[in-house]
Amino acid sequence: MSFDLIYARPGQTEAAWRAELERALGFGTGHLSLYQLTIEAGTRFATLAREGRLTIPDGDTAAGLYELTQALAGAAGLPAYEISNHARPGEESRHNLVYWRYGDYLGIGPGAHGRRGGRATSRHRKPENWLNAIGRDGHGIAADEALTPEQRSDEALLMGLRLAEGIDAARFARNSGCDLWDIVDRDAVRRFAALGLVEASDERLAATAAGRQVLDRLLGEIALA
Repeated sequence: MSFDLIYARPGQTEAAWRAELERALGFGTGHLSLYQLTIEAGTRFATLAREGRLTIPDGDTAAGLYELTQALAGAAGLPAYEISNHARPGEESRHNLVYWRYGDYLGIGPGAHGRRGGRATSRHRKPENWLNAIGRDGHGIAADEALTPEQRSDEALLMGLRLAEGIDAARFARNSGCDLWDIVDRDAVRRFAALGLVEASDERLAATAAGRQVLDRLLGEIALA
């Protein structure tokens, strides 16, 4: 059994989130996806936030909620194996690990994306358009394009560093077609390793727990343009 929760919601206090998460952990589930609310540009939420009608926690408060999440889930035996996903050992989502390890997967339903054999596919987003395309063409594919080695390596880096296990260099080369150490700034990696934000060896590159909390910034510094 697994279920998802969103935290850092408007008006949510640390005490309220603690009570909610402790209740969830009390069910004894082996897997939890715990997502911090993100306001995306162009959404109704973004409009409400801009108008002052939706107030979300500031950065420091959100960071505190993230740290609380890690502490409570870890103490309950569900450490984070990915930025937003927690599981008892052996109960990690095999389905989602395919994405994060940049394996091949097939997207079928409306709006679904797929990655197979170095190609990116996407289906029509609107269900009615998807159904019409299936009736007309026998499939709901809206786009099917070959990914360049640079695109594959960028995606593999972005996904792989979300995992606590990090990126296996050999698997990265097989799946992306690029050498991991050719697409990262080694000086930046050494600098962040000294700060305790990443761990690196010839075989593996991983963001630490502290590094995953600031992963967007790390990626911006580590990834070669």
